[in-house]
Amino acid sequence: MSYDSRSPLYLQVQRYIEDMIQNKQLKPNDRIPTEKELMEQFQVSRITVVNALAALVKEGLIYRVPGRGSFVSKQIMGKMIMAQEESNNANTNEMRDSSVSGFAGRERRKKVVGFVMPTLDDYFAMRLINSIQKTLNERGYSLIVAFSGGSKDREEQQIREMLEMGIAGLLLFPVDEDMYNEEILSLKVNGFPFVLIDRYLPGVDTHYVCSDNRLGAEMAVAHLWELGHRNIAICTDAFRDCVSVQDRIAGYMNEYQRRGAMINPALILTDFTIPVGEEADDSVLARYMRSGIATAYIALHGKLGMRMHQIAKRAGLRVPEDISIVTFDDPEHLEERETFFSHIYQNEAQIGRRAATILADIMDRPEQDGAAGKEVYHKVILEPQFVNRRSTGPCQSEQ
Repeated sequence: MSYDSRSPLYLQVQRYIEDMIQNKQLKPNDRIPTEKELMEQFQVSRITVVNALAALVKEGLIYRVPGRGSFVSKQIMGKMIMAQEESNNANTNEMRDSSVSGFAGRERRKKVVGFVMPTLDDYFAMRLINSIQKTLNERGYSLIVAFSGGSKDREEQQIREMLEMGIAGLLLFPVDEDMYNEEILSLKVNGFPFVLIDRYLPGVDTHYVCSDNRLGAEMAVAHLWELGHRNIAICTDAFRDCVSVQDRIAGYMNEYQRRGAMINPALILTDFTIPVGEEADDSVLARYMRSGIATAYIALHGKLGMRMHQIAKRAGLRVPEDISIVTFDDPEHLEERETFFSHIYQNEAQIGRRAATILADIMDRPEQDGAAGKEVYHKVILEPQFVNRRSTGPCQSEQ
């Protein structure tokens, strides 16, 4: 084989497939080894395999059929062999046509964009959708929205359904999971236009727009520290392995370290659940709040901050006299008076506008421009702002 064990891992996988094609071990429309097989053979991660397959797709050597696998292209480019015979497998040809020509042309048959997001249960999501819809309408596109309910399986299904509808492109607000959605990786391999919102995939090049989560957490800790708080808890009911959660916890730890303070692992609360209503008073978080271990809390999303405020009131804890609460995003939408919660403002309107603009630019780009040279990925990280309101105040207890 021509690949060198000293080469980057993804390049070893890529050259292995190239050699199999060149040596006629794989012929046009043959299925190449699966991602799992390649991962086991080379002892590499799925990200490495995906990057190798993406490079092969870009070279025109293979094509991808979602849910079925990757196949050798009929037209082999460069110095690779040219196909010597027509495939007698009509089904495989059909898959090839729906994959290659489908992803290259079908999506431009409609001026419709899909948006898959977890839920619509806070004002952040509402403001985000409004901004996206307005921007796309200005560019001549319409928007359809689907909610995964926080289920990765449901998210994958919705992506497949939207592709079958012949949409032009996708905006994706992935669920909080520690495993990548395989349909998203398939979109990348196939070169389908999509932009991630509030997330990015470490190690995988994609277009994305998000807030600087590390900086936001640093701002929250700095504000509470200046008010005299030293035992500051950071909490989320989302998966700790979610990239946005990881970045916010990293920012929290950075600010503690910058101030020369010890980090107490007990003040980092993740992966818990909060029942609905007064049953929440028996939750792990409620017991933690009543214990007095922390004098201030950073809630990693607005809805959680509101639930914590309700728990505090039922427990006889005053906000901000007894405990202070900072939320990521404003959980309220008040026009007639000032909002209650001190919060990290991520400017969801700008996030939506930038993501929709990037996607529209990709979809409107002439085919030849997209094919020429290496694709440049737009990776936009917006700076958040700290908004000081009434849910935070000076620490009243001895530290």
